Amino acid sequence: MSNAKAKIPLETKSVSHGGSYDVAYFAKKHGLSMKEALRLIKAHGSDRDAADRAAQRFHH
Repeated sequence: MSNAKAKIPLETKSVSHGGSYDVAYFAKKHGLSMKEALRLIKAHGSDRDAADRAAQRFHH
């Protein structure tokens, strides 16, 4: 069998462990591009609340 996990695009992988957040879901939830979402998630690590607050401020 092939290793299917190796072929998953970066955009759909979880960024951090513990409180992982799917980049595609986060981007869609906040109306962000994948690049913007990835940058915010990486900046706030596994703290979903902080990432959500930052995404809300991003457009204002």
